[in-house]
Amino acid sequence: MDSLGVLIMQSLQTGSNLDSEFLYHEPCPNCGSSDANSRYTDGHSYCFVCHNYESEGEIHHHHTVEKTITSIKGQPIRLAKRGLSEEVCRKFRIHKDGDVLRFHYFDKTGQIVAAKIKTKQKDFHWEGRNIDHQLFGQNLVPDSGTRLTIYEGELDAASGYAAMPTWPHVSVPNGAAGAKKDLQRVLELTQGYETIVLFFDNDSAGIQAAQDCAALLPPGKAKIARLEKYKDASDALQQGDTEAIRRAIYDAKTYRPDGIVDAKSLLSLVTTPEPPCAYEYPFKGLNEKLHGIRYGTLTAITAGTGSGKTSFCRHLAADLLQKGERVGFLELEASNRNTALGLMSCAVGKPLHIGEHDETELNTAFSNSIANWSLYLFDGFGSYDPDIIYSRIEFLATGLECRVIFLDHLSILLSGLDGDERRMIDSVMTKLRSLVERTGIALFLVSHLRRTHNDNHAHEEGGRVSLSQLRGSHSIAQISDTVIALERDQQGGSGGSATTMRVLKNRYSGETGACGTLDYNLNTCRFTEHEAEPESFNPATDF
Repeated sequence: MDSLGVLIMQSLQTGSNLDSEFLYHEPCPNCGSSDANSRYTDGHSYCFVCHNYESEGEIHHHHTVEKTITSIKGQPIRLAKRGLSEEVCRKFRIHKDGDVLRFHYFDKTGQIVAAKIKTKQKDFHWEGRNIDHQLFGQNLVPDSGTRLTIYEGELDAASGYAAMPTWPHVSVPNGAAGAKKDLQRVLELTQGYETIVLFFDNDSAGIQAAQDCAALLPPGKAKIARLEKYKDASDALQQGDTEAIRRAIYDAKTYRPDGIVDAKSLLSLVTTPEPPCAYEYPFKGLNEKLHGIRYGTLTAITAGTGSGKTSFCRHLAADLLQKGERVGFLELEASNRNTALGLMSCAVGKPLHIGEHDETELNTAFSNSIANWSLYLFDGFGSYDPDIIYSRIEFLATGLECRVIFLDHLSILLSGLDGDERRMIDSVMTKLRSLVERTGIALFLVSHLRRTHNDNHAHEEGGRVSLSQLRGSHSIAQISDTVIALERDQQGGSGGSATTMRVLKNRYSGETGACGTLDYNLNTCRFTEHEAEPESFNPATDF
C-alpha cells in the first residue's frame, strides 16, 4: 500500500480527516489508559487501546476489540535494582516480559483483565481494559480494615509492602494526573477503612494530587505521608531505607483543608514572647492609644483633601528610617524627586522642595539622610494596574526585606480602571490584607474621605471624621487593623496648621478617640505635638 493509502486507512481508523494533525497524548476516559488517547487539531480524540472515539462531546466505539486480557504474561523475578524480591513480585503480579515490566490488574471477581506495561524508556501503555477501575493490588487487600496506604505508582505499592508486609498497600493506575478520578471510582473501598494514607511522590504533582484526593474523603480520614530524603517509596527501598517508608506511614499527617489549624499546634507560637511593638510612633498620643507600630498590620490614614496625609506619612517614614528600619515608599501622586526631597526636608528640618537650594546644600542634606537610609521608592506616577502594585510591594517585602511600606494613596491606584469603585476597593483591600499576612509587613495605606452632606462643616474645615466617611467602601474600615484620621481646619487660625489626631479603629486594644494635636511648621517640614484638649460634640455638624 502506498503512503497515501496508509494515511487514508489511518484516517478511517482514528476518525480524523486528512487535514487534522496530532497534538498530544492524554489519559483515556473510557479504558483508563494513561497515554493511549490521542488528541487532534480538529478537536476529536482516539484511544489506540480501546478504540474509543470522541468528537465534540459525542462518543463512538469503533470496531469490536478484546476489552480484557485473559492470561498473565512474563515471569516474576527478583528486581535487584528496585530492591524487590521474587516473592513480592509474584504476589503483586509484577512480571518481567522481555525488555518490559507488566503490572497486572484484576476485576472485582479476581479475574485478570489488563496489564499496564512499562518499557525501559519509562513509557507506559495498556493491554486489555481495567473494566472495574480497580487499584493496583486491590485484589490483595480486604474490603475493610484499619489503615489502607495508597501510592502513586505500582512499584511504590510493592515497595511499601516490602517494608510493611502485614499492612495493605495499593496504587492508583494512572499516576498523579489521574489520581483524583481513580480514587473517586473506588470510594466504596475507602469507606471500609478507618484511615487512608496517601503516599504520593515528593514532587509538585504528587503533593497536589495528594491534596486533591484527600479532599474527597470524610474529614479526619485522610492522612498524607511525606518522605524528606527520597522522591517516593521505591526510591527509598532502592537505598535500603525501609525505616523511612515505615516512618512516613506512621507519621503521616491528618489532612485538613487550607485555613484549618489545630490550636494545640500553636503552643510555640503563642508562648514565644514578642516585643510590645516594633517601633514607637513619633507622637506620644498615638502611642498611648495604639501601643506602637507592629509588623503584620494594615493601618489606614485618612483626612480631607490637603489636610496633611502625605506630610504625616513622610514624618513617620523619616522617623523609622532614622531608627534604621528598611522602608518602601510608594507615593503614586508624586515624582521620586519630590518624594525624596520631602523625606529629606523632614529629616534635616528644611523645606528643600520649596525655593532655590544650591547643589552643596542638597548634597549635604542627602548625605545626612537618604545616603544613610534603607529607603526604596517606586518609579512611576499616577494610576497603575493594582496587580503591578501588589507585585512591587511583595518584592519590597520579600526581595528587599522592607518591613514597613507606605502606599499613598488608594484612590489614585484605582482612578484609571473602569468599573464599580466600591467593588474594586473591596478587591484591593482583600488582596492587600492577604499580602500583609503573607509577608508580615506593616503597611500604611492613605485613603481619602467622601464628601459630607454638611458643607458648612466639611473635612477641609476641621469637620470630625468617622469610619462611615471613608471613601467608596466599608472594607477599608473592616479590613484595616488601625484607622488614623487627621482633622484640620485649613482656614482656621495660625494658618490652619493645627491638626487633631483621632484613632477611629484599633483592633489591638480597642482604644479610640482624639489623641493629641499636631502643628505643622512649614519652615521645618515637621510636626510638633500638643496634648489633646477636651472636645465638645455637636451631632448637627460633626456628621
